[in-house]
Amino acid sequence: MIKFIKNFRKDENGAVTVDWVVLTAAVVGLGVAAYSAIEGETNQLSADIAATIAAENVTADEVIAAGTAGG
Repeated sequence: MIKFIKNFRKDENGAVTVDWVVLTAAVVGLGVAAYSAIEGETNQLSADIAATIAAENVTADEVIAAGTAGG
C-alpha cells in the first residue's frame, strides 16, 4: 500500500489536462470580457442603422432610375 501511495504521488498523468483546462478557461474569460465591452455599442449602432433605413422611403423604381441598381 505504501508503494502504491508513493507511485501515486510521483505520477504526473493528468497534469497537462489541468493546464489545458486552466488555459481554456482563461481564453473563454477573455472572450466574454471582450464581448461585454463591445455589446452595448454594437446594439446601439444596429438600432441607429435600423432607424435610418426605416426612415428612408426609396422604391425600387427610384433606384433603377438613378442607375445605381447594378446589373
